[in-house]
Amino acid sequence: MVHMGQEEITLTSPSRSFRLRSPSLNSLRLRRIFDMFDKNGDCMITVEEISQALNLLGLEAEVAEIDSMIRSYIRPGNEGLTYDDFMALHESIGDTFFGFVEEEKGDESDLREAFKVFDEDGDGYISASELQVVLGKLGLVEGNVIDNVQKMIVSVDTNHDGRVDFTEFKDMMRTAIVRNS
Repeated sequence: MVHMGQEEITLTSPSRSFRLRSPSLNSLRLRRIFDMFDKNGDCMITVEEISQALNLLGLEAEVAEIDSMIRSYIRPGNEGLTYDDFMALHESIGDTFFGFVEEEKGDESDLREAFKVFDEDGDGYISASELQVVLGKLGLVEGNVIDNVQKMIVSVDTNHDGRVDFTEFKDMMRTAIVRNS
């Protein structure tokens, strides 16, 4: 996992959750991430925009560290990364740190890592309020109204307990991946 924060960039054991396996899904998700980082909509992500997005997600990193990490991907004359530059950076990080393991166990591990992002209190469930907090951190308007968030929970809550457990999350993610492939 590439881990940014605590005043330096630390590389720990690889997490495959950053790498996506379906090329079309990968491209769609990368575009959404790019657009989320591109706060001013100029089709370019500056070091400052990346820093702001990471800080919102609780991944604090010094601007100088981010700059040194991505500077070689920014084309001469540009102030930041274009989408193509961003894709090249992503591919480089993926190739360097994550490899190309296609195991089912890896898939489950990836899903568990993603689940933990939403399960903020670590109780093994995603509540509407937890989902709302994460959607807000990501700047997604769907999270602004708790009724909308509760509808999202209900749509995947197969045991009707008002929360999403890991099995429900896993089923929802696999269904979404199959639909988008």
